[in-house]
Amino acid sequence: METGLVKPDLLMYNTVIDGLCKEGLAIEAKKLYHEMTDRGISPDIVTYNSLIYGFCCMDQWYEATWLLNEMVVEGIRPCIYTFNILIGAFCKKGRITKAEAIAGRMIKCGTKADVITYNSLMDGYYMMNNVDESKKVLNRMIKSDVLPDVFSYSILINGLCKMKRIGEAMDLFQEMQCKSLCWGSLSRFICLVSQSPTHSAKQKRYAFPRYFSHSPKPKSIEEAISSFHSLLHMNPQPSIARINKILGSVAKMKHHRAAISLFAKAECKGFTPSLVTLNTLMNCYCHLGNMPSAFSIIGRILKLGCQPDIITLNTLLKGLCINDNVREALVFHNDILTKGFQLDEVSYGILINGFCKIGKTSAALELLRKMETGLVKPDLVVYNTVIDGLCKEGLAIEAKKLYHEVTDRGISPDIITYDSLIHGFCCMDQWHEATWFLNKMVVEGIRPSIYTFNILIGAFCKKGRITKAEAIVGRMMKCGTKGDVITYNALMDGYNEMNNVDESKKVLNRMIKSDVLPDVFSYNILINGLCKMKRIGEAMDLFQEMQCKGLFPDIVTYSTLIDGLFKSGKISNVQELIYDMHDSGHPPDIVSYNVLLDGLCKSQRLDEAIMLFEEMGVLGKQPDIYTHTILIGGLCKDGKLNTAQQVFQYLLANGHPLNVQAYTAMINGLCKEGLFDDGRALLFQMIDNGCLPNFVTFKTMIGTLLEKGENDKAENILHEIVARGLQRR
Repeated sequence: METGLVKPDLLMYNTVIDGLCKEGLAIEAKKLYHEMTDRGISPDIVTYNSLIYGFCCMDQWYEATWLLNEMVVEGIRPCIYTFNILIGAFCKKGRITKAEAIAGRMIKCGTKADVITYNSLMDGYYMMNNVDESKKVLNRMIKSDVLPDVFSYSILINGLCKMKRIGEAMDLFQEMQCKSLCWGSLSRFICLVSQSPTHSAKQKRYAFPRYFSHSPKPKSIEEAISSFHSLLHMNPQPSIARINKILGSVAKMKHHRAAISLFAKAECKGFTPSLVTLNTLMNCYCHLGNMPSAFSIIGRILKLGCQPDIITLNTLLKGLCINDNVREALVFHNDILTKGFQLDEVSYGILINGFCKIGKTSAALELLRKMETGLVKPDLVVYNTVIDGLCKEGLAIEAKKLYHEVTDRGISPDIITYDSLIHGFCCMDQWHEATWFLNKMVVEGIRPSIYTFNILIGAFCKKGRITKAEAIVGRMMKCGTKGDVITYNALMDGYNEMNNVDESKKVLNRMIKSDVLPDVFSYNILINGLCKMKRIGEAMDLFQEMQCKGLFPDIVTYSTLIDGLFKSGKISNVQELIYDMHDSGHPPDIVSYNVLLDGLCKSQRLDEAIMLFEEMGVLGKQPDIYTHTILIGGLCKDGKLNTAQQVFQYLLANGHPLNVQAYTAMINGLCKEGLFDDGRALLFQMIDNGCLPNFVTFKTMIGTLLEKGENDKAENILHEIVARGLQRR
């Protein structure tokens, strides 16, 4: 049609796009969408709904949300069906917070939720075993004048039955009948068959073959449990292998307690576990941190007349390591070898990885050397683990030596090897070495990934070498690797560090033009940069923009803006932002309280600051060292030295670790009041307590004495400092 006389219209394109999306070909559908727009045909709500549905089915939330934002930018108002697609998809995947956020956005847009919206949310909470929240959604539905339907009640009744709250379930059953809602044919059929006294056991056994499958690879925990219970009631009894498959699936879904519970039910029904069953059970206990129960499984294995296999031993080794018992894992390893068991490269990999994760790379290296002289030789995975561990401990030079040993042994490094080494040398500011490894991997025919380039770009940006970072981006583009949100965020942060917020804004525009959607961190970086430059108006505009684009501010966004408003003197706007913060589900954390406290103290609102500090205690927010430092500094500046001293002495007496800033604030307060001897005594008490003064401490003490004409006292303190050897530190 596109090459003929009769050209396709929007209806034709929409039909094909919808068909592609329903077949799981959403990426191809998006290409057709771009072709359509290139031909000057404007998409409508049907186009966007099909594409959003397609990407939701593929779990590509980024693309789905981008399309939602894109339709808003194009002036197309999302309908209830649009929002319901996203809400339903997020709920099915257990992302209930995101689903609620979309529901909130829908209501802000003036679109009223319908029964499908509320049913999706109820189902989402039910899948998270949160039936009480599900009930709250039902009440929200009724308050919003939306009538629940039979599906609404079915979701809740199912949830209550799962939680064994059968009384409440029966109450709901009565309630729905009073509201003239009746069960569907399937529900009635199940009830009748299960309750009828005339049905024989044989009839019950085969009543539901159409509705319950015995899938060996269930897609959800509900499906797994349903299949498991069906297997338990089969006659003749199925093999333990079928039970094992479902138990294994449940364990892989990280429902370890459920797997243990299901196993107990199988035993009650007369199933005899196999070695595979017991290994699965052992793995579940390990992940739950119950190592005594995990080790007790060995006794059961021996009672079966079996011997622990390599999977058994590796499971226990891994269990000890993931539960921070790496030393015990090594003892267990030695004990295994003494008893004549043979371990494999996976066993050593587990131990070496365990040592590296707790920062004991020297022990990992020692084990690696034992492997090299033993029967089980280390493979690339083991070498990569040690190289990465060395790099993370700042031992990139030793890691490079090991890299050369690897190549000398005829083992070819992979992209993981090079990424670890590049990251290690970047952390040591050895750019020449990092770039050498980048070039080396290209020569070896290994194409750098986006992660490789991002390591270098991020490192250069952190060190203020933005030109070099941009050069790496250029090289990345030439290699055909497209920058992602991490790339652009690193560049924005780099320009921010150089106080060049305008260039940072240009990077944001580059990101959008490259079809890379900014995230919350992108906006946080820019908002922080603008607040630092006291361009609070632009920062607030960005705050509004990010919400219009479906991005929800986090605690960092709010804390940054509160700090910016205080520093820009716009204190009256702070309270409104705090209300917004609570409404959006982000109650202030300790960092936010510290920002508020600091702002109030610096704005000479000390009474409000003290009230806020007391409120923290009431709300159970534990103050940290920065909270106390801010408060002490504020009290001293306001001339309330006695109160400041009381707080300071209370902290000292109760063993709170005070930092150099807290001591300096107190010394400054004492010196300002002319209490130089007390200030001097505190200076040396600070040193005796193991807290070394910094330049600001000395400047505070010596500078104040010199200003007051106390030159002799200033000289005496300097002599004492020299005598203690602190000047060299």
